[in-house]
Amino acid sequence: MKQHLLFIILMVFSLPLLAQTPDNIVDSASATTRRQVLFETTKGRIIVELYNETPHHRDNLLKLVKEGYYDGILWHRVIADFMIQTGDSTTRHAKPGDSVGEYDLEYKIPAEIVYPQFYHKRGALAAAREGDHDNPERASSAAQFYIVYGSTFSTMGLDRVQTKLNEKTEGKIQLTPEIRDHYMKYGGTPHLDGQYTVFGEVVEGLNVVRDIDFVDTDDYDRPVEDVKIIKATLLR
Repeated sequence: MKQHLLFIILMVFSLPLLAQTPDNIVDSASATTRRQVLFETTKGRIIVELYNETPHHRDNLLKLVKEGYYDGILWHRVIADFMIQTGDSTTRHAKPGDSVGEYDLEYKIPAEIVYPQFYHKRGALAAAREGDHDNPERASSAAQFYIVYGSTFSTMGLDRVQTKLNEKTEGKIQLTPEIRDHYMKYGGTPHLDGQYTVFGEVVEGLNVVRDIDFVDTDDYDRPVEDVKIIKATLLR
């Protein structure tokens, strides 16, 4: 009887442990480790790290990279001192003079705007989207994204940006002292803060982003000489 009783007691105390199956346990290492993607371009290598706090955007990009979606497509929109944009798979076969940048996949990603934790600092990876008039929820493009290069700002310049942000966001987006300091020292595009989903950042190859950002472009912001993503690869 005592042996049976001991067995029952052990079973009772073991139940919480048995309930923690592998599907229920969050791996603390995987929860904190950020996934990385390598974009090999005709200008060099760019490695981006994806934020776990924006899981829908992270997982969507990982899926498209695995499928080879970005292999061979253009950086189709480039604006000096601003950003470089890609994600239109039809540009894989674009010829000089062709209209580019209009194609997107037939779904959108709900906005995951995590401000002020993530903002449009130099090197930020963010999702493109349609304007507020047609897209008040600020849902993101399924495939098109941009990488910020931007410029540095003076105190007065940031004050002007804040005034515009107040108008666009009804005063909800405020540039904190820490963010203002970063824009003054390192640059970025603060006028986009709180309105587009920032879901990663460049951890290697910011010089390549700069080189792409300053190529010659036509009247539609397409590089005169094509700049391509040769291959996109998951690093971890």
